[in-house]
Amino acid sequence: MFPAPHYREQLSLMLSEVLDDIGVNEQMLMKKKRSLEKNEIDIITIMSLSEKNMTGCYLGSQIEGTTTKGLKSDIDGILCDNNYNVIQDLSEWKRGKVNYLLIQDANTTPGYCFLQLLQTYKPKPATKIPDDHHILVPERRKILCKNTFLNGTQHLSTGYKHHGPSISANIEENCNADVVFAFPCKSWPQSASGWLERQGTGGWPTQQMRKCAAETRCFVVPTGSKVSKYPELEWRISTSLAERHLMFNLNMTQIRCNVLLKMILKSFLNPHGEINISSYMIKTVLFHCIENTEISIWKDKNLLTCVIFCLQELHICVQNEHCSHFIIPINNLMAGQFSFETNHELSGNISDFIQNDRQCLLRIHTDDLGYRLQVKLNMVPQRVYRSDCSSLLFIMFAFNIFLFTLISLK
Repeated sequence: MFPAPHYREQLSLMLSEVLDDIGVNEQMLMKKKRSLEKNEIDIITIMSLSEKNMTGCYLGSQIEGTTTKGLKSDIDGILCDNNYNVIQDLSEWKRGKVNYLLIQDANTTPGYCFLQLLQTYKPKPATKIPDDHHILVPERRKILCKNTFLNGTQHLSTGYKHHGPSISANIEENCNADVVFAFPCKSWPQSASGWLERQGTGGWPTQQMRKCAAETRCFVVPTGSKVSKYPELEWRISTSLAERHLMFNLNMTQIRCNVLLKMILKSFLNPHGEINISSYMIKTVLFHCIENTEISIWKDKNLLTCVIFCLQELHICVQNEHCSHFIIPINNLMAGQFSFETNHELSGNISDFIQNDRQCLLRIHTDDLGYRLQVKLNMVPQRVYRSDCSSLLFIMFAFNIFLFTLISLK
């Protein structure tokens, strides 16, 4: 990591105190994790009583503890339909399931795949088109599944809407729920297997983290790449549960770094609500930076230095229009993402923050971070704040109802 100006250590400690006051601390993180564990047990218990054979789980920053009230983050989840079986080898074929063979070749975008339908009673390619969600591709002589899986959920309740591959609803003021339907993969895709052996500078993730991450399920999600030749036939490979496991193993400085990066994203990079750079890209850049630095760097006194380091890496990604997925590196998260004008504007905004970090931090309005920092610097009088996550249980309860409603529609 590059040498840091002397002022950054003191400012980093102040930023850590401010984020602690806002609620980005060990106490709140443990409260969210306990709530997660309890509510996911409830989901598993209730779904086990259902005849739909589906499982659901939480994802995203609400559960990972990398958000604040001011960031207004959605709560995300996956509903996995276990009546389907996505395999990479015919030996994984399973009787009684709808089996698909996962195909990645020169015609699929890296990180995406085709799903070839197999026969019901034997592990061989299907020869008949069962419905409108499947299509025979003559030049490939295969029946492929279109990523119109959500089209079977047309009759949504009032307030629910399709949003890309997910279904969205407002479950509380300033909090939306986004749930995506997915098919489970029988095994990890080969394009992700190299990550299990990859070793970074700082020894993170540890071998134990990688082992535990590899034991989580992978999914295919019904959406194609923006640069795909076959946008209706591609499915995105998701390792979201493995990424959630990695997030749960970050230390507090790394979590605070992620929160600060999201505040910078909202204030300077996506100031008008547009999604040029996503929080997922921010998280991916953070993963790469942690992997390629000594773990001893990630301390509160280096918080701002770590943030700047991540922004420098993000700047390189934007300039090259290339951000490698952390677990499936052949997947470029920025492929087809920016116009020339947008790229130029983003590069300038990131450079401006790096060069004027102190002044820019004071201009962050999210959770009054800039004002709170001015208080620490004795620039303005102090206000009284109260931070808690008491609404989290209600959000999770509402999210569970949302999940069960979606199950009843399938």
